[in-house]
Order: sequence, then structure tokens, then C-alpha cells
Amino acid sequence: MTVCPTIKNILLLDSDGKRVAVKYYTDEWPTNSEKLAFEKSVFTKTQKTNARTEAEITMLENNIIVYRFVQDLNFFVTGGDDENELILASVLQGFYDAVTLLLRNNVDQKEALENLDLILLCLDEIVDGGIILETDGNIIAGKVATHSMDDGAPLSEQTISQALATAREHLTRSLLR
Repeated sequence: MTVCPTIKNILLLDSDGKRVAVKYYTDEWPTNSEKLAFEKSVFTKTQKTNARTEAEITMLENNIIVYRFVQDLNFFVTGGDDENELILASVLQGFYDAVTLLLRNNVDQKEALENLDLILLCLDEIVDGGIILETDGNIIAGKVATHSMDDGAPLSEQTISQALATAREHLTRSLLR
């Protein structure tokens, strides 16, 4: 019996069931072809449901899968059949909220692919080795934003929030001298 809840994988698939960003935390699917087959079976089982307004739950191959569809993206969180669905749902909600914040409410496949580095950092901030680290979307997005901020980048290549944070940091340093 496991002491704390664990996640088997987090999947972000497009509207055709193809990978956008995935992260596996167990060796239950050791080869890439097994992972792709699992993703296809998850997508096939869930594509006819309407999980646009809130998360849905299903069972597949002794796994509990909590999922949600947004625009042309499908978010999935998989746990073992002994995991608590509410915990899996909170991981899914945290992932969705963080992605929504980082993509500035423009959650679609094009924007996700352009910001794939942020989404992969999100996955790393949420779960490590199957152990849930964080489920609050605001905290996850904040940690990812601080990781992605590059003070050495020219202002023209920074987002407005990054530029403001850089300017604030320079102002603070100059005032403390």
C-alpha cells in the first residue's frame, strides 16, 4: 500500500489524439509504442464524452483517468485503480489552471505548441516521480514563470510581465546601493 497518492501519467493530447505534451511516471508502459497505444485507447474511450465544462472520470485497464477537454486540447491525469478520484481531479485542475494562466487564457493547440517549454515545466512542478508536489495552478504558474524568466534577454524578447519584473528588480538594486 502506498502512503501518498501517486500519478501514473499526465497527458496533453490534441483533438486527433496526438501528443502535445506527455509525462509518464511509471514503467507500466515501458516502450514508446505501448505509450502511444495507451494514449490512443484513452483518446478513443473518451472522445465521445462531453468533458468541456468540468472534469470527467473513467476506468481503463485498471487505471482511473480524470480528463477535461478545452478547445482543441485534451487534458488527462491517470492514477491506479486504488487512487482517490478527487486527488486526481485536483491535479488535473491545477494543471489546467496553470496552463490557462501561462497561455494567458488562450488555451489552444497552436499556443500550447509555441509555449511547450512552459507546459513541460508545469508538468515538472506538479509531479515528480509520480509524487504530487503541487495542485494550486497559481503557485505552479508562478514557479514556472520564475524559471522561464531570463534577465539577460533583451527587453524586446521578454513578455510585458517579464519586462516589468526585470525593471522592478533593476530599480530595487539601484535603490539599495
